Amino acid sequence: MRAARQRSIVGRLRAQGTASTDELADLYGVSLATVRRDLIDLERLGQLRRVHGGAVTPAALDPDAVHGFDEVAADHAADKTAVVRRAAGMVEDGDCVVLDIGTTTMLLARELRGRPVTVVTASLAVLDVLREDEEVELILLGGVVRRTYHSLVGSLTEDALRQVRGRRVFLGASGVRADGTVLDTTAVEVPVKRALLEAADTSVLLVDRHKLPGTGSLRVCHAGAVDVLVTNEGADPPTLAACRAAGTSVVLA
Repeated sequence: MRAARQRSIVGRLRAQGTASTDELADLYGVSLATVRRDLIDLERLGQLRRVHGGAVTPAALDPDAVHGFDEVAADHAADKTAVVRRAAGMVEDGDCVVLDIGTTTMLLARELRGRPVTVVTASLAVLDVLREDEEVELILLGGVVRRTYHSLVGSLTEDALRQVRGRRVFLGASGVRADGTVLDTTAVEVPVKRALLEAADTSVLLVDRHKLPGTGSLRVCHAGAVDVLVTNEGADPPTLAACRAAGTSVVLA
């Protein structure tokens, strides 16, 4: 029974990338303590990685170990630059803005240099961009250092975000599905992104046109959960239409 359940857990993780302890306990009709013991056993065998509240496949935990930060930053650089310049125009002097981790928000930070704004972030890449800028008040959230992607993640980051209220939060994503669902590929980032959505008056998703529609193994939020989508001219029209239909305002750079 135990061996069959553990094989099933591994199969489920391979299919969907992540699972919570609550979900697994309900699925198999066992206690949370039993699920946790299963996950400990499977982690020792290298079948999964435990994270706060559940488990992920090793690939889902850190896909950027294969595709490094600098490589991702250089991908579609012209389109990303157009998006962040349009986004920077939404920021007014005196604003408090919250920046997601990732390459696109790092580029946005470059556009905000020299501006009298407050920037809240868990991105070490944003820290590197703004650390010497005396015009910008920079607030760095706590968390576990994820070296390969220049970021802070985990429950400390999520708890700190609950104390923050900005005017706008700018998020990145792996892609937007054709129905408007926002996707990511890294399990440890998803809870942080969900906390980011609650950390400001207005949420703004920054994705270049190549991510519409895009791919990702994990759902960040449903269509319409973000207030504004900034992307490029030439993005997939049906995907843009689905976003608009769900209540998201679309801005084309």
